[in-house]
Amino acid sequence: MRKSHPVRRAVLAGAATVSGIVLLLSLKPASDPGSASAAGGAAPPVAAQSPQGGRGAGPGTVTGEAARTQYGPVQVRVTVSGGKITRAEAVQAPKGGQSDRVTADAVPKLNQAAVAAGNADIDAVSGATYTSAGYAKSLQSALDKAAAAAGSAGQESGGSGDGAGGSDAGQGTQVLTGDAAQTQYGPVQVRVTVSGGRITDVEALQAPKGGRSDQVTADAVPKLNQAAVAAGNADIDAVSGATYTSAGYTQSLQSALDRAGG
Repeated sequence: MRKSHPVRRAVLAGAATVSGIVLLLSLKPASDPGSASAAGGAAPPVAAQSPQGGRGAGPGTVTGEAARTQYGPVQVRVTVSGGKITRAEAVQAPKGGQSDRVTADAVPKLNQAAVAAGNADIDAVSGATYTSAGYAKSLQSALDKAAAAAGSAGQESGGSGDGAGGSDAGQGTQVLTGDAAQTQYGPVQVRVTVSGGRITDVEALQAPKGGRSDQVTADAVPKLNQAAVAAGNADIDAVSGATYTSAGYTQSLQSALDRAGG
């Protein structure tokens, strides 16, 4: 018989090569656990180390709202035990193209920073500004949910554990200092007085200073103090011309209110 036509042999060889490549790809494990976890796959390696699902993992595990960024959503799941963050992971993060490399580098650092800081006041990772901002926003959302979930139990523990304004005082007065929020122009730290369940006084212990910052701070901080007392919470508008100071102020104010039980 005549041998097979050369073109037919080439086609058969090509098909065999493609089949082999597909088989190898299907068997190849994930080479970057950090990237896979950050990308928010259906079963990321990091999540497999903890109970499945944000809500089903116990009362101490909460998933924050997804924060939209220029390169995609960022969503953080945090585990809180004994009032401290014991674990943080990104269940969603930007992916595709250059974002894969940025996410794989930034998210593990952000996870570590969240656990070390114990709050959402963490520095942005160089080269991942948008991802860092989205991470901090979703992390704060998760912490807010954890505080809200504590409910009446949180109020009881806050009363017995805090000598100032405990549950015995009922509608007593609490003076609480929030965490210092780092801004582009310097830290902002707020101290708030809560009496009868309402904000009665707020003052900035730290605010940007030096050069033009002195003028901005002198103009913005009194307005922010008044706004906080009037609103009774941290949902206040930024002062025109003092965007960074306003953002740091509300972040530190929220931190103080969280300590007061919301």
